[in-house]
Amino acid sequence: MPKAYSCDLRERVIEAVEAGASRHEAAERYEVSVASAIKWLQRWSEERSAAPKLRGGSVSPLEEFAAEILALIAEQPDLTLLEAVAELRKRRIKTSRSSLWRFLDRHDITLKKKVCKRPNGNARMWPERVVVGCGSKVCLIPPGWCLSMRPLSAPTW
Repeated sequence: MPKAYSCDLRERVIEAVEAGASRHEAAERYEVSVASAIKWLQRWSEERSAAPKLRGGSVSPLEEFAAEILALIAEQPDLTLLEAVAELRKRRIKTSRSSLWRFLDRHDITLKKKVCKRPNGNARMWPERVVVGCGSKVCLIPPGWCLSMRPLSAPTW
């Protein structure tokens, strides 16, 4: 999108109309569209402002509940996105996994789990599935995996 016209140009158009020119004449003199001149004058009469309106951006509905969401994450930092969504829905906060992800991303919060590591690098000492501590969670996973990994399915050729 193009940039907004400068405040100086807007003020000159408004001054020209207040000095007696029509909106069409002022728009033609300053080489702007008639619609722009009309909108600027409407805004001037309503708000006494020639400044352009803010552009772009929107506010997430989750920002209204930011304190509650951030408190939940602080209380239970090991929640997955789906668990956090379920907990928020219990608290009657409507959200989805993607909107919660974007909210947490804006607040620089990640829900990544720590990689589960073997105490030593010897794979022969570990059976196929073992209990390994992952941060504050205990999980059943194959050695060397982390919580976000899944086994690959066999190709279906």
